[in-house]
Amino acid sequence: MFKKEVIWREMLYQSIEKNNFNFQQQELAKKFNFSLSTVFNALKIPREIKAIQVSGSGFKLINIEKMLYLWGTHRKLSKDIIYKTFVGEPIEKIEANMPSDIIWASFSAYKYKFKETPSDYGKVYIYGSNIDEIKKRFPAKKGPENLYVLKQDEYLKDYGQCGTLGQIFVDLWNDDSWCAQEFLKKLKERIKI
Repeated sequence: MFKKEVIWREMLYQSIEKNNFNFQQQELAKKFNFSLSTVFNALKIPREIKAIQVSGSGFKLINIEKMLYLWGTHRKLSKDIIYKTFVGEPIEKIEANMPSDIIWASFSAYKYKFKETPSDYGKVYIYGSNIDEIKKRFPAKKGPENLYVLKQDEYLKDYGQCGTLGQIFVDLWNDDSWCAQEFLKKLKERIKI
């Protein structure tokens, strides 16, 4: 994941889940140990599409929906896949056998965050850093891949085992299955966009 996406995730997390729409570039740079120019560059496109309003060194997120779609469009989920395989077990059993240090993504993140599923789903996405343990539990097998391990950035764990609503949104946005559309529809209702 690019540094700008780390900034975008934090902006969306604060706005959607903490009801905080105001930010200082200096504070974001300090929080993630990024340069001010990195934060400034991360704000270029949101400023151009009028998702944020800038004043001095501060800015305000004024359009969550635009920001989500911007991130969803820039997100390249396929580039973050570090392992994928076929697991010939029901989805519930795959999820139950995951190591405790993973972070749920996409369908599973929605399921565990909201204790419901808008539809059935046939793939498990997770963020993981202990790839050896995951491979030991789910060795490589031929067949239609249904387990995807995504590279976990160093800040994702700070948001809990299901990540943020913005992260779940963009991960679902990048899945082309029919069930992803059902999950997105329900998530939009929850986010109120």
